[in-house]
Amino acid sequence: MKLSQPDRRGYFGNYGGRYVPETVLPALDELDRAYRAMRKDRAFRRELGGLLRDTVGRPTPLTRVLRFPDGKGKTAIPRSAKTRRRGRTETRMYLKREDLCHTGAHKINNTIGQVLLARRMGKRRVIAETGAGQHGVATATACALFGLKCTVYMGSEDVRRQAMNVYRMQLLGAEVVPVESGTRTLKDAINEAMRDWVTRIRDTYYCIGSVVGPHPYPLMVRDFQSVIGLEVKQQILKEEGRLPDLLVACVGGGSNAMGLFHPFLDTDVPMVGVEAGGRGRQPGRHGATLCHGQPGVLHGALSYLLQDAKGQVLATHSVSAGLDYPGVGPEHAFLKDSGRIRYTSVPDEAALEAFHRLSEMEGILPALESSHALAYALRVCGKSPGSVLVVNLSGRGDKDLDIAGGRL
Repeated sequence: MKLSQPDRRGYFGNYGGRYVPETVLPALDELDRAYRAMRKDRAFRRELGGLLRDTVGRPTPLTRVLRFPDGKGKTAIPRSAKTRRRGRTETRMYLKREDLCHTGAHKINNTIGQVLLARRMGKRRVIAETGAGQHGVATATACALFGLKCTVYMGSEDVRRQAMNVYRMQLLGAEVVPVESGTRTLKDAINEAMRDWVTRIRDTYYCIGSVVGPHPYPLMVRDFQSVIGLEVKQQILKEEGRLPDLLVACVGGGSNAMGLFHPFLDTDVPMVGVEAGGRGRQPGRHGATLCHGQPGVLHGALSYLLQDAKGQVLATHSVSAGLDYPGVGPEHAFLKDSGRIRYTSVPDEAALEAFHRLSEMEGILPALESSHALAYALRVCGKSPGSVLVVNLSGRGDKDLDIAGGRL
């Protein structure tokens, strides 16, 4: 399959586009023109590359885990050993360590790029939405770096669940606005951020945190996050001498997954996106949009959506705030329908089990979002002897300790 690209209207196949008020269209046109120009600007790419290296800490490592897959207390093979010898029968699992990025998650890859773009467009104020808080922290960090004002909208339920990240944003100089409407989670934070943007388009830049929203956001965020997959391609060839047999990433809006998957679309490597199975398949008890949703419009784009028979957006649930979202990026919807990527879900219980197991066995605390991908990898790692798996560890779990420890 060729690398997927949107058409001139911003559609990936049947999904995407711009479903927004007419007052927003000029701002989207301005952003589209600016981004297309910056993509070709060597000075912009050079400055972004330097920031990713010196501020974000790229490239992030590709770490092989030995005790986690089988849960055993001892490892038969030293971590430093090369794994290119023929006849190997054990499954080799690698983690792409986005948890080691500055601020603790992949979100900084995108916010550095977008806030750099905002500065070049002459915007002095940046707004953002956040669920688990990592995008908010990353946006506040980038704004502090460039001296821009920052306002972050966050559902009050997520403010409660992610108090540490709220304080981090405030320390970085951002104003955090709790949102009390609706389910008081990520969906409602996006609604409020869009309302703000409509009223202050001239001086305000809206930094969307995932591959969602109206065109050109799904394209732009995907491009900024594709550094993940590009690095994995080089790193796994160095470690294994070949491409992996499977790529796995969690999917909420879908930015970390698209960042890993997109550079591999022109290969035959299988890929699996893992959604939030929550507490069951009943409406309101999960966040598995691609598994149980239908096409619909949310937050300015046509994609899969959790909705009732009348088209009303359903409530969602996930133990991880970052996966607690009823929509998904339009490129994921296109790749699902094409069959190129498989999507499944993992329940809260299995994600929590994977969280504790990786912590105990490898000394790595994963975000609860990433723990969904880890749980799926555990499910399949023993079924294909000799295979090589890469899991995107999209963030670290400091923010989730109260949830994982049963204190929230």
